[in-house]
Parts: sequence; C-alpha cells; structure tokens
Amino acid sequence: MAAAAAEMLQQLQSQITCSICWNYFCEPVTIRCGHSFCRACLPSSTATAFSCPECRQVSQVRELPVCINGSLVELTELGKRLSSQLVQSAGGQRRCATHHQALEFFCEDEQTLLCQSCCQTPEHGAHRLSPVQEAASNFRKKLQHIQSCLEKHFEEAEKLLANHRPLVNWGEMITEEYFKPYNRYLFKECPFERIEQEESRERDRLSQQRRSLQDLMLDLQEAECQPNLDLLRDVKQLLQRSESVLSQRAKALIPELRVCPVSGMIEMLNRFRVDIRMEPTSASPCLIVAEDLKSVRAGQGWQLDSQPADDPDLPIVLAEQAFSSGRQYWEVDVTQLPQWMLGIHTPYLKRESGGSKKHCPSVFFLRCVKKEENYFLQSYPGSLNHRLKSPIPRVGLYLEYQTGTLAFYNVLQSSLIYQLPDISFVAPVTPMFSPGPPLPGTKPGAMTLCPVDSHLCACCYSSL
Repeated sequence: MAAAAAEMLQQLQSQITCSICWNYFCEPVTIRCGHSFCRACLPSSTATAFSCPECRQVSQVRELPVCINGSLVELTELGKRLSSQLVQSAGGQRRCATHHQALEFFCEDEQTLLCQSCCQTPEHGAHRLSPVQEAASNFRKKLQHIQSCLEKHFEEAEKLLANHRPLVNWGEMITEEYFKPYNRYLFKECPFERIEQEESRERDRLSQQRRSLQDLMLDLQEAECQPNLDLLRDVKQLLQRSESVLSQRAKALIPELRVCPVSGMIEMLNRFRVDIRMEPTSASPCLIVAEDLKSVRAGQGWQLDSQPADDPDLPIVLAEQAFSSGRQYWEVDVTQLPQWMLGIHTPYLKRESGGSKKHCPSVFFLRCVKKEENYFLQSYPGSLNHRLKSPIPRVGLYLEYQTGTLAFYNVLQSSLIYQLPDISFVAPVTPMFSPGPPLPGTKPGAMTLCPVDSHLCACCYSSL
C-alpha cells in the first residue's frame, strides 16, 4: 500500500514540477502548446519566435502569458501536502517501493536511493554506489560550496540592481545645446518608449534573478538540516535547479547591447572633429607606433595576465594633444582588432599622508573583450558589461571638458554606445589608445586614427 502511494505521489510530482528550475511550480503559467512553467522562469517577451523549453514547439507570439494557472496552483499545494504526509507516516524510515527493504545505498550515477536488492540488479551493477551516510556527507559539502557561490552571486545581483541606471539618458541628451539642431532626428528616429520598456524589463530580469537566488539559498539551507534519506531524495532536483538558476544568472547579468540608430548624430558630432596624432614616446614597450603617428599595433612582450583597470602600466599610447576646454570628437578604426581599449588619460590630485599633493594618472575607457565566440563591452569606471551582436568597426569618442562628458559612439550604426557617469576634470585630458591584448595564435592588427574628412557608412563597411 505504501509502495503504491509512493509511486502515485512520484507521478504527481512530475506533473507539478517546473522543467526549467526543477522545483515545485511557483506562479505557474501555461503556454500555447500546453506545457507549464513557473512565470519567473520564462522571459516576459522575446525578440524572435519563442521555442517551448519542453517540446521545442515554436510559437510566433512574442508576448508570453502572464495569467496564473489557478488549477495548477491548487494541484501543486496538494502535492506538497501529500509528500509531507507520506514522509511522516513512514516515520522517516523510508523503504524501497519494489523490494520493501531499507534504503541503505545511494547510486551516484542516477542519484537515487537503493536497497540491498536494488544494488544487485544488472541495472545498477556497474554504477558507483555509496552508503547513505557517506553520500549524504559528501552532498552536504557540495551544497555548502554551492551555497557559498550563490551568496556571492546574490551580493553581485544586489549591487547591480542598486546601481542599475539607463545606459543613455535620452531625455537629458536632447536638451543639450549641441543636440538642439538635431532634436527632430532624435524624436523621429529614436524609439524612446521602446527603450524605456526594455530598460524596465532589464530591471525586472535582475529582480527576478535576485529572487531566484534568494529562494534557492533558503531551500539549500533547509536541505542541509534534513535527515540523510530526505536530503538524498531531493539532491538531484536541488543540483539541477542550482545549475538552472546559475545559467539564468549569466543571461540576466550580461544583457545584449541595444542599438538605437539616430540619423544625423554623427554628422552633428563631426562639427567638433579634431585631428590628433599619437605620441610615440608615451607608448608602452610592447606597442609599435607607425611612422605617420596615426596607428598602433601590439608588438612582442604583451603580457596576457589581467591587470587592474587603474594600473599605470597598462599597455597604452597617448595622443600628442591634451585638452583642457571645449568640445572634441575623434574616430578610431578597430576593424582589425577583436580586443581593444579606447578612452582618456588625465592626472588627478592625490593628497599624501603628510599633506602634500601629487599628480597621479587616472584612466576612463571603453574596452571590447572577446571570450570564445562572444564579444563584450565593458567600461571603467561604470557598470557597463554588455554582449555585442557583432564587432564594432569604428568607434567615435566625444569629449566635453567643462561638463565632464565622455561618450562612445558606434559610427557605422550612428548610435550612442555608452556615456560614462559625470567626470570632474581637474587637469588636461589626453586621448588614450590600446590595441589589444592580442588573441593567442593570431597576428596583431592595427588600431588606426581616422582622418578628419573620412566617413563610414554601411556600404563602405561591407567592402572592408
């Protein structure tokens, strides 16, 4: 009788468990193909056709259902109560449903509890088997390690959510004096409402990820206090759920960079175009500056070890010119570089312990990093860490000294990439360039300053 009840409960649990997070349903929603998932496990919308995680059936509907399946909520609560009652009725001494013997072993390969007779069957004959006490001890250590990782990720999610701010404050931008002649382009070309919705969804994703991490941490804490048999019964689900939550974390914390083309933006910026050259004596030993002082490439001796962003020994070369007033704009061709760094370099005043003041170097930059087949844009300082759909061939930099503005543009797409938070300059500012680090096994390419009269459009890029 008990074996039959356990088997029926197992069937019920399969119907009330989300196949994404491997936990009991929480606010379940049912999509068009009939499969159900936790609402938090599904994206609120998709840019392309949506594929069901269960049956892979493709739906062209981009907005997924938000209505909770009330019947499934009730069924889930019933399953939870039945599971608790069954464990209590067994007095914690659970037995094998097939052989009615005590569960004394754990199969590491299938992560299931076994009795002595189960261990002797051909099905488990070649599997790795451990006594229940030993297996429970090992999994408690593993869960503690996962718990430690989750705590770090939770702190990171908390920090990202607290510091979350739009990449671009378009409302503030269009009120700036130098944008006023082009406001009609901004209002016509830039879909402000869509951008605000995407920013809101990004914040929701961060909030959802934080909740998922918090819920999982609480469940892991409870699991560690369970009796050995109960822990091993749930460990497979806990491990699968942990893997799912951590994979969702990567997607939530590294969003894709949005592109918002604005006609006339680059033409407007060209009003402030400056002709700059590189200063070869400022170049790091591992960099080679061309004779025309317009390009630089990586040479021998570039150390691939990571360095702090504010390290004064970063491999860079500075421009000849330094700016202490006005507005300047310049463009850099990075077509040949999978990784690069562009920005500005300026000394700032640092007060020493004895009261004296010392000029120390400081950098502000945007960099592109390639990891496997993906490209990422990161800023320093700032919180930018976004994936790219494709590499950016030419980057424009706009500097306004008085307001402490430093902005980066995708010239080909006529789109603002990122604007660093307001900077207070106290000394002249010098453009800074770094063509790398080069990827192992590849020939270093050149980073080139674009001529003042050069222009880039989609037809030009397609021929590069």
